[in-house]
Amino acid sequence: MATSTQGVTVSQILRSRVKLEDEPKKKSREDWRKAKELEEARKAGTAPAAVDEEGKDINPHIPQYISTAPWYYGATGPTLKHQRPQPEKQQVFSEFDEWYKRGVNTAKVSIKYRKGACENCGAMTHKQKDCMERPRKVGAKYSGANIAPDEYVQSKLALSYDGKRDRWSGYDPSEHKAIIEEFQKVEEAKRQLRADKLNANEDTNEEDEEEDEDKYVDEVDMPGTKVDSKQRITVRNLRIREDTAKYLRNLDPNSAYYDPKTRSMRENPSKVKDDLYAGENFVRFTGDTQKHAKAQLFAWEAYEKGVDVHLLAEPTKLELLQQEYDKKKDQFKSQVQKDVLERYGGEEHLQVPPKSLLLAQTEDYVEYSRSGKVIKGQEKQIVKSKYEEDVYINNHTSVWGSFWKGGQWGYKCCHSFIKNSYCLGEAGRLKEAIAISPIKELNKVKEEASDDSVTSSSSENEEAEKNKRKSEKKKKKKIKKKEKKRKHKTEKKGLVEAIKAEEQRQQEADILLEIDERKRPYNSMYDVKKPTDDEMEAYFLKRRRDEDPMNHLM
Repeated sequence: MATSTQGVTVSQILRSRVKLEDEPKKKSREDWRKAKELEEARKAGTAPAAVDEEGKDINPHIPQYISTAPWYYGATGPTLKHQRPQPEKQQVFSEFDEWYKRGVNTAKVSIKYRKGACENCGAMTHKQKDCMERPRKVGAKYSGANIAPDEYVQSKLALSYDGKRDRWSGYDPSEHKAIIEEFQKVEEAKRQLRADKLNANEDTNEEDEEEDEDKYVDEVDMPGTKVDSKQRITVRNLRIREDTAKYLRNLDPNSAYYDPKTRSMRENPSKVKDDLYAGENFVRFTGDTQKHAKAQLFAWEAYEKGVDVHLLAEPTKLELLQQEYDKKKDQFKSQVQKDVLERYGGEEHLQVPPKSLLLAQTEDYVEYSRSGKVIKGQEKQIVKSKYEEDVYINNHTSVWGSFWKGGQWGYKCCHSFIKNSYCLGEAGRLKEAIAISPIKELNKVKEEASDDSVTSSSSENEEAEKNKRKSEKKKKKKIKKKEKKRKHKTEKKGLVEAIKAEEQRQQEADILLEIDERKRPYNSMYDVKKPTDDEMEAYFLKRRRDEDPMNHLM
């Protein structure tokens, strides 16, 4: 340690008139040796430690370059004060509970206007241009009424580095009481609800004491069930008393291994295959276990082929690679199968319905009596769709869709193509027949109506009537053929031209749909006219009916 003369200035040496040069060298070496021995003794603990000016011990193990005070410090003895923060260099910061005051000072409110105050509200802490109050019609300077209280004079806070970044600066702890009171109200409401629920359950339990107890078996804790209310887990590691223990199924010590700690047996201890117990090993190969094993095998095989992938380090990358590999594998298999079929043929044998549909066989056993009643088994139920069946509305005797003609669906009873229309019966069919074929269909409907309504009285009248009808039919057929040939020549030519025009119009529409809508031409100058019958027929023939189930057969 430093001696008592360490850190002494030159001026102090001169004042004390110490003649260092006149001292013998042997004495100075002796003093140095004694000081060295004292320092070693202090470090060893045999001598008391040095004491500073405040009476505190100085650690003898402190290095000399730290314990020695500089010459300009003016130390007269051992000290460590020069290593501590100097008071003249320390910054004084605001306390942590000091903050800006909020609101206004309502303790002292003036009753008359003061010179230099705000002309609008009368407060002394700001001027009229900085006033935040609504401009008055007559300011406080002239009215002298409703003088606003002064704001608090804010002190200049000297905040430290941590004080500027303190998130709780200026927080009033009393504001937390409101939050605590709100939570207490919520807890009290919850307690009240629980109490009401318990009271209601007690009332219902008293009423239902005579009911069957098996109804509440699911709510009873099973034997060997451990429920932890904190972790919300259920552990079942015990068997039910009525069940046979696993280790008692086969007493042979060389049978399946039984682990008493986990109460698990890996395999079936019994040699009988029909035993209900299968062992715990099957659990290891259920669920996602197989999927994980396949992924691990794929990762190993991919690594052998040069693909740097790992199941645990890059599971997403491995999953994507496996999906891509499976996809390409399926494509390769389908391509090989397609090439084989193209080369050797036999594709028609693959397009066969299942055997159950081919042979119409099922495993359902049904036994009938002589009267047709089911004695044993259950009769096969008729499969019904989600839509209503056999529902006749509006006096119809058939459902919508029972009649098909000319690319349209309708009712079979009246040949009406309008859905939800009222049934007209024979009158509707007669009207439809007249619209399509005025000659042939009219006679046909009349014949059907006459056959249904009029009955022949004798066989002779029937034969005469039949011969007469046959002759009339032959005449009408000849007339109809001539008219049909004449009309067909004119109508066919116009219909063909209309179909060509309709096809061209659809092609132009498809081309326009492919063009960007901002570059399509305008169609406001087109002539609008009523379409002809041939154009309407061509439109109905060529229009697309995606909702029609028979569209692919047209």
